[in-house]
Amino acid sequence: MRLSAAGLELIKKSEGFRSCKYLDCAGIPTIGYGHRLLAGESFSTAIEEAQASDLLAADVSSAEGTVERLVKVPLRQGQFDALVDFVFNLGAGRLAALTLLKDLNRSQFEAAGQQILLWDRCGAQENAGLKARREAEFQLWDHPGETDTAAA
Repeated sequence: MRLSAAGLELIKKSEGFRSCKYLDCAGIPTIGYGHRLLAGESFSTAIEEAQASDLLAADVSSAEGTVERLVKVPLRQGQFDALVDFVFNLGAGRLAALTLLKDLNRSQFEAAGQQILLWDRCGAQENAGLKARREAEFQLWDHPGETDTAAA
């Protein structure tokens, strides 16, 4: 399964484009559309949107792979999109350890969807941007029968 156009749009809207490095709310160096800088990446100058799109495509591919590897039950497109956005935002390790994944792999889809909404904090504080993102993910999750599968 691939991230749909709606899923990609959610990531782009939630992250926004930034041409220069910045620290996200968790203090992680980031650039472009929410690309977390990896060891050896420096980006000492601004990047163009085309380069940010290339980084985004690679990051989305990694998040898709994580969802494919960890989820053991069939997903609707909206559920897959919501999980890819969730993993893109929070990381593969986070999903692997969550009740969300345990509920999902027990085919408890409603409970898993509700778990998404709990991840709206940066540190101890509720974050309006994360709250909106989680609600948008939940809307994708709860959307029946979406079939748009345009690649990132």
